[in-house]
Amino acid sequence: MRRAAIERLLPAAYQRAAGPGSVLGALLEVMEALHAPDEAVLADVDALFGPYRTPDGFVAYLTRWVAMDHVVAAPRADAPLPLPVGRLRDLVAHGALLARWRGTPYGMRTALELATGVTGFALDEPPDRPFHLVVRVPPAAADRLALVTRIVEAEKPAAVTVEVLAAPADAAPPRPEPPGREPPEAAEPAAGVATVRAVGRAHVPAPLPHDPPEEPS
Repeated sequence: MRRAAIERLLPAAYQRAAGPGSVLGALLEVMEALHAPDEAVLADVDALFGPYRTPDGFVAYLTRWVAMDHVVAAPRADAPLPLPVGRLRDLVAHGALLARWRGTPYGMRTALELATGVTGFALDEPPDRPFHLVVRVPPAAADRLALVTRIVEAEKPAAVTVEVLAAPADAAPPRPEPPGREPPEAAEPAAGVATVRAVGRAHVPAPLPHDPPEEPS
């Protein structure tokens, strides 16, 4: 708030006493200087809540707003982030999408790929073990099993048990899609089905539109 604006809020007698060189005038100058940093923050306050504009130190706080704080899960406030801050920004930017698909294979794979920057996660449901899920981690993400496990535990349906297995470095690539199914990037939207657009900088493929809709848990 400028000195002149503060002065106009004072009673008339004080305004007459706030001339140049007066004690009151000097106090008004100090008030203007004290307000300046806060006004600079308020003028650009929306930047604090933009995933790709907020300072690095504020990104972890924003994960709480989109229910992704389990990704950070630091035992101490000063502990380093378990993933690069750019990956964390991607997760925050896609928080609404992940919440919509939480509890589904698409939601889990998307969260894992955004957090690690690695594709090729395989989700298997053994026919002899109902309500059990096996998550196979590609070799490129095998060194981040703690992070992957936290995400899997948060994204899986509550009634499902899960085990996370790291694929060996010489493992075969993921199985191709069954005949008649295209990868998400090439899938053509079915009539009346809205595609999921990527938010921010990370590319997120839409779920296959011709698959039965998955209901989040």
